[in-house]
Amino acid sequence: MNVNLMHGAGGEVMGELLRVLTRLEHRNAGGIGLEALDDGAVVPINGTNIVFTTDSHVVRPIFFPGGDIGRIAVCGTVNDLAMMGGRPIALSCGMIIEEGFRIADLERIVLSMDEALGESGACLVTGDTKVMEKGALDGIVINTAGIGVAERIVRDNGLVPGDRIIVSGTMGDHGLAIMAERSGLSLGQQIRSDVAPLWGLVERAMAAGTIHAMKDPTRGGFASAINDMARKSGVSVRIREETLPIRRSVRSAADMLGIDPLQVANEGKVVIGVPAEDADAVLESIRGHPYGKEAAIVGVVVPGSGVIMETPIGGERFIEPPVGDPVPRVC
Repeated sequence: MNVNLMHGAGGEVMGELLRVLTRLEHRNAGGIGLEALDDGAVVPINGTNIVFTTDSHVVRPIFFPGGDIGRIAVCGTVNDLAMMGGRPIALSCGMIIEEGFRIADLERIVLSMDEALGESGACLVTGDTKVMEKGALDGIVINTAGIGVAERIVRDNGLVPGDRIIVSGTMGDHGLAIMAERSGLSLGQQIRSDVAPLWGLVERAMAAGTIHAMKDPTRGGFASAINDMARKSGVSVRIREETLPIRRSVRSAADMLGIDPLQVANEGKVVIGVPAEDADAVLESIRGHPYGKEAAIVGVVVPGSGVIMETPIGGERFIEPPVGDPVPRVC
C-alpha cells in the first residue's frame, strides 16, 4: 500500500497512517505526549505546564476569501495551543519556497502572519527557509511550531455524561470558501474563511466556567471532531440539528457541490464540552467575543457510544466520522 491524498485528509483513513507514524517508543517527555494524539503535547518543567505543538500548511489556493496561507499558519498553531488551555507565547516558522515564487506574494503572506500574531499575543522568534527548484513544490509550504503556558490543561477526551456541547460559531466556512474558490463559483463575498486566532475567546470561556474538553474542527470538520471527542471520552453525544449554526450560503454551496458542511474544515471555531451548570455562563462569555457572536449550545453528552443527530421532525441518524476530507489541502 502507498500513501495517497486520503491519508492526509483528517478522516478515518488518516488513522491508518498515524498508526505507522507514531510507532515510536520515545514519544513522551514526562507529560502528555504523542500517544494522546491531542492538539499538542504537555511538557512539565519546574511546575509549569509547557504546551508544544507543530503544524504544516499546504493550502491551495494560497490566497482565498478571508485569509491566506500565512494567516492559517499562525492561527492553526495558536489554536492548537489554545485547545489545550495554553496561552500562546512563541512560534517558529519554516518556509519551503518554490523557485519563481513572487516576492510581492511573499511580502503579503508575511504581513498576514504578523497581523495574526498581533491578534494572538504571540511572537515569531525563530525560523528557517529553503528554496526548491521550480516544479518541486506547489508554490510554498509553511511549517509553524509553537509553545504556550497553561495553568490548567484541557484535553479532548474529558467529556462526561450531562455535559453540554457548545460550538463557537458557524460550521463549514473555511472549507467551503476554499472549495468555492477552486470551483470558480461566483458567490461574491457570501462565503469567507473563518480563519482566526482563538486564544482570546478560549481564555474568556475558561474564566467563565469549567471546561471538560475542547477541540477545533479543522480537517474533517465538526463530524470528525465530535466523533473523536466522544470516542476518546467513552461517551455518546446527541446533537440537535436545528441548533447547529450553518450559514445559508454555506449550506447552499455545499448542496451544489454535494458536500456535507459538517465534514468540512473550520479554521476559527472550537467545540467545547462543559458541565450543564456552567453552559449558559460559558456561552454568554463566548458570544461576547468578536469571534463567538454566533455560538450555540448544540447537544448533550450521554452514556453510550457514537454521535447521534436528532432531526426537527423527530428522526435520528448517526453523524459518522468522514473517511477523508472532501476538500483536501485546506490547511
